[in-house]
Amino acid sequence: QVHLVESGGGLVQAGGSLRLSCSGSGRTFSTDAVGWFRQTPGTERKFVAGMSGDGGTTSYGDSVRGRFTISRDIAKNIVYLQMNSLQPEDSSIYYCMAGNSLRQLETGGFVSWGQGTQVTVSS
Repeated sequence: QVHLVESGGGLVQAGGSLRLSCSGSGRTFSTDAVGWFRQTPGTERKFVAGMSGDGGTTSYGDSVRGRFTISRDIAKNIVYLQMNSLQPEDSSIYYCMAGNSLRQLETGGFVSWGQGTQVTVSS
């Protein structure tokens, strides 16, 4: 199992940008599929973005495609989520996740996740 710590959340105006970071540790992190989901208390978890373990495939949720970009720095064990053109509906707690495959992340079957970082977009 891996340990994940998110950072980079905050308050931003609509149309602005934020970059979230996820620092990972653990024996398998460098080869795990990684990604992000978001959830506010009392609502359903939503897949945001994911990347396969080899970095060759990425996947995005419909509401963020074209605005968000996932990337990773293997050497630093960090996964990033660049969020552009943010809208109030993007406000949520964002969680980093890791698992055996991108498909597993897309379907909510991930193995590890962090404590989350709050993103608030004002109108």
